[in-house]
Amino acid sequence: MSQVRAEETRKKIIHSAMICFSRSGYDAASVADICDLAGVTKGAFYHHFASKQALFLELLNEWMAELGGILNATQFNAENVWDALRQMVEKTRLVLSESQDRLPMFLEFWNQALRDQNVWTVTVAPFRQFIQLFSGLIRKGIEEGSIRPVDPDIISSAIVSMSLGFVLQSMMDPHLQDWEHNMRAGLMIL
Repeated sequence: MSQVRAEETRKKIIHSAMICFSRSGYDAASVADICDLAGVTKGAFYHHFASKQALFLELLNEWMAELGGILNATQFNAENVWDALRQMVEKTRLVLSESQDRLPMFLEFWNQALRDQNVWTVTVAPFRQFIQLFSGLIRKGIEEGSIRPVDPDIISSAIVSMSLGFVLQSMMDPHLQDWEHNMRAGLMIL
């Protein structure tokens, strides 16, 4: 199998798994369902992934790495901390709109994390990294004088919690409110 063809097969499997997990849930989606949708054999599946759980965790890792990359790039391109935080909120709309088909997977990750220690470990790690990222930004903002003295760890936890809440609300009722505006307002309140 050529390297290009192998990568195409892997991408098909990942895309099909996201659809199957989003539609049916992790437990109900089978390797056979994923293979059928991807148009590949089980042998091809197991060539790329050791198990259904390995594929599931790969989906989570890819999504969290993408989000982390966006947040990190934004902070380095900003003039100051407030500018970085504002830009991050603006990116939220883009991330949510581009990830609309992946949002049901977000709930699947959390659901499986409650049942499986391996999934919990992989699920919680990026959120801890996001809290550290925001905590560092808050500290920097306090140092530069753009943020009043506050406990950076508490505020960063609040930012991540608020963001997760807005993600859940926007998933449940995407047209109810302007979620980007709400994120900006919530950030200003914090």
